[in-house]
Amino acid sequence: MFLDTVLSRNPRLVRTAAALHRRGTIPPNTYVIDLDAVEANARLLAAEAGRLGLTLWFVVKHVGRNPELIKAVARHIPKYAAIDPPEARVLHAAGAAAGNVGHLVQIPGRALDEVLAWRPEAVTVYDAANARAVSAAAGRLGIVQDVLVRLEGSPGVVHPGQEGGVPLSGLTAFAAEVERMPGVRIAGVTAFPCLLCDPASGVPRPTPNFDLALTARELLAARGHTRLKLSAPSATSMASLPLLARLGATHAEPGHSLTGTTPLHAVDQGQPEQPAYVYVSEVAHTLADGRPALHGGGFYARSGVKDALIPRTGVRLPVQAAPPGNIDYYRTLGAPADPREARLGDTAVLAFRTQMFVTRSHVAVVSGLSHGSPRTVGLYDALGRAV
Repeated sequence: MFLDTVLSRNPRLVRTAAALHRRGTIPPNTYVIDLDAVEANARLLAAEAGRLGLTLWFVVKHVGRNPELIKAVARHIPKYAAIDPPEARVLHAAGAAAGNVGHLVQIPGRALDEVLAWRPEAVTVYDAANARAVSAAAGRLGIVQDVLVRLEGSPGVVHPGQEGGVPLSGLTAFAAEVERMPGVRIAGVTAFPCLLCDPASGVPRPTPNFDLALTARELLAARGHTRLKLSAPSATSMASLPLLARLGATHAEPGHSLTGTTPLHAVDQGQPEQPAYVYVSEVAHTLADGRPALHGGGFYARSGVKDALIPRTGVRLPVQAAPPGNIDYYRTLGAPADPREARLGDTAVLAFRTQMFVTRSHVAVVSGLSHGSPRTVGLYDALGRAV
C-alpha cells in the first residue's frame, strides 16, 4: 500500500531496515520505525493545529505504544488520547500528559481511581452507568472530572466491535441524569469515526457522525453547558486539520499521520507527512510451484498490502491474499520469473497500514536517518516493552 511512497520519500529507511535484518540486528517480523520522521511529522501537525486553533491529543496504538516514539511526539503534542488503561499506563510512564481517556474502550471501574489520579483533560463515557462510575471515582479523589459524551454513531458508519454511545434521541435525558452527578462535568462530545478517507481518492471527508456531534453540542449548549469541546477523531492529518477547524471541531486525535500512513498518503506522495515505518520479514520457504513464503506475525487484516521488495535482487513480488480468519504464520508471494530472485533467508521489505499493538511483531526504533547517521535506539515488542 505504501511501498511506492516510502521508496520515493524515505529510501534511507528502506535501506537501513534491510541492512539491520541482513546483519541479524533484527529478526523477521519486525516493524522498523524512523524516529526522526515521526518527530518531524508531530512538529508539523502541532504547528498547523496551533495556527488553526485546534488542540491535538496524539494516539500511538498503531505504532505499538512505543515509549521512544511517545517521548518524541510529546515534545510537540504534549497530551495523548489513550485507547485503554494498559495504553494509558505506558503513555503516563513515558511522561506524556493525559488528554482523553476511554475514547475507544471504556475504563473498567477498578482502573478509574488510578487513571483519574493522572488528571486527564477529559474522560469519554458511553452511557450513564459509566458516567456514574467516573463520578464516584472522582468523588473518592476529591475532584470533579470533565467528561465527553460519546455519541452512538450513524448506522453503517461505526466499525464492528466499536458500537456504543448515547443516541442523539436520548441525549437530553442522559444530560439531565449526569448533571445530578457531583463528580463530573459535561465538557463536550465526541463520536467515531468523524472523518474517513475516500476509498478511491484517499481524501478525508466528514461522516454523518460529525453532524451528530455538532447537533449534540448545540443541544448541550442550550442546556447551559459552556466551553464545550468537540473531538472529531479518525483520519486526522495535515490535509484534514483545516477541514476540522472549518466544520467546528475543537480537538483532533492524530495517529497514522504521525507515520505518514493515512490512506491519502498511499495515493498522494506530496503530502507533508513523511512515511516513517516499514515491515521487514524474510523468505521462510518456497512452495513447490515457486511461490516464496514469508515469515508472518505482523500482517494486519485491513493492511491493503500489495507487494514486497526483495532488496538483494531488487525484485518486487505481489503479496497474495489471505483469509483474515487465519493465523498469519506465513504470507505467500507471487512466484518470481527466476527462482534465484527470492531464495531462503532473503530479506523482504513491505509497507502497509497496520495496528502494531494487535500483532505479535517486534518494533525497532531507529534515529539519525534524517542526517544519514542511523542508530538503533531499541527493540521492543508490540506493546512497547523492551526485548
